[in-house]
Amino acid sequence: MMISRRTALLGLTSAWTLGRSSLAFAGSSGGPDDPRLVVILLRGALDGLSAVTPYGDPDLASYRRALVLPEPGQEGGLLDLGGFYGLHPSLVTLHGLYGQGQMLPIHAVAGHYRSRSHFEAQDYLESGADERLGSGWLNRAVSVLQGKANRPDGYGLAMGLTVPLLLRGSARVGSYAPAGSQHPDADLYGQILALNASDPVTGPALRNALKARGFSDAAMTEGGMAGAPGVDAAGKPRKIDAFTQLSTAAGEMLATAHGPRVAALEIGGWDTHAGQLGRLGGPLAQLDRGIGALRQGLGERWNRTVVLALTEFGRTVRINGTGGTDHGTGTVAFLAGGAVAGGKVGGTWPGLRSGQLFENRDLAPTTDLRSVVAGVLCDHLHLPQHAVGTVFPGTAVEPARGLVVPV
Repeated sequence: MMISRRTALLGLTSAWTLGRSSLAFAGSSGGPDDPRLVVILLRGALDGLSAVTPYGDPDLASYRRALVLPEPGQEGGLLDLGGFYGLHPSLVTLHGLYGQGQMLPIHAVAGHYRSRSHFEAQDYLESGADERLGSGWLNRAVSVLQGKANRPDGYGLAMGLTVPLLLRGSARVGSYAPAGSQHPDADLYGQILALNASDPVTGPALRNALKARGFSDAAMTEGGMAGAPGVDAAGKPRKIDAFTQLSTAAGEMLATAHGPRVAALEIGGWDTHAGQLGRLGGPLAQLDRGIGALRQGLGERWNRTVVLALTEFGRTVRINGTGGTDHGTGTVAFLAGGAVAGGKVGGTWPGLRSGQLFENRDLAPTTDLRSVVAGVLCDHLHLPQHAVGTVFPGTAVEPARGLVVPV
């Protein structure tokens, strides 16, 4: 089973050829202290209300009592983010970074579009424009920074089986898939099994097929295949998932003195229409492990790094009839890294009373994702502010300030 564009892949933008790597764009000096940027696309629409739960909002339980985890300090409870918000317990690494002032969740964010179609919204998210384009905002940012550094010879290396729209454009991008990345991890098998559990034909057929591949009945119970990081249901070491593999490789490449400076990864599994309570922990744990792998691979370069995790839209405030949530609007974005001004929750909370919901169903967006991206590009990668209109054509985007530590 090959990993598609909609699952886990990695793109790295750099000038990389015949065993020689040279910095294409991240500042004119080309030295080891250049800033690093990693963009993670969370494909499938992350439920921001479960990832960063506003347990202090009195209206939350009335909409989704069955999805709300216990408050911080209770068994299986949320990880506290200051008394109003709680982080999902699968995000242990991110919570540790928050405590170190290196993680900043931004709530009630959304793209500039209002489509609830995955593919259409993802294209708008990656192109960054008011119309669907054939190039991505990260590629356009790379092109501007290449010219700023007077290094027009650079091109990109994409680790994965395809190049996402985010990295397509005039800056050249190749691709490479590491050995073993074509095989799905146990969590993906678990998600497929959960989706077919009630089907009288495909449900038993899938269980029998997984048994033939060596999965036990215990491993195939709900949540068993998405258990503790690095350990299967029997307590045995689990094979490293593809996203963690790619994150490790990205961190190591970004850490090299004259290697790439910008990376883009993607991870699927966020489309939780049914059984969300038991399913969401798996992809969240993968994301958490991947960011931990990036930090480890980057070493001391982590202090000059920003990791930005984005999703195409959020999910409905109300729980649906199958224990899940449907396509929504407002959600959460994550910033992590040694260069992040974290230790707080960003954004403006809109409230959850019925009159405060967007179209009486979704978390109302209060922050444009493009302003978050522009703020990171300008204040971290030193993109000239006059070039923001080139990166995000069609409308004025004001960069959000205060997201990164001043240098």
